[in-house]
Amino acid sequence: MPFPRPSDELRAIELLGRVRYGQLATSMRALPFLAVARHLVIEGRIVLRTHRGLGCHESCDGSVVAYGADNFGSPAVTAPDGFEDEDPWAVQVTGLAEIVHPDSGRRELFGTGPSEVNGEPFDPVFLRLEPHVIHMHTSTFEASQ
Repeated sequence: MPFPRPSDELRAIELLGRVRYGQLATSMRALPFLAVARHLVIEGRIVLRTHRGLGCHESCDGSVVAYGADNFGSPAVTAPDGFEDEDPWAVQVTGLAEIVHPDSGRRELFGTGPSEVNGEPFDPVFLRLEPHVIHMHTSTFEASQ
């Protein structure tokens, strides 16, 4: 069970649940590497699905990684709490990642994956990210802008 979080961190995790994709950042062969990943927030943790052919899952397993997502380019959404998603926000999570093997029910929650990634058939691999550091950035604009 994840440890208790301050309200800003809970808000950031809730915002992640409003978008489906983000970017996984890790290091491969001592160089920075970014990969697109589909994510779900499950019990305060972030479960990522990415393509095995990218090879980043091996670098991530047991390592500290960063994951970021935002609502840039997403349609405006009004949440039950009244927060308007039309104002831009971005969330970055840093924590320990590990390869996981979700059951078929959890896999179905991710929905259909792409048919190909970089010309290869999509082969999903899953990572669980235990958030340790969470940053949220929001911007608010007046209606007249």
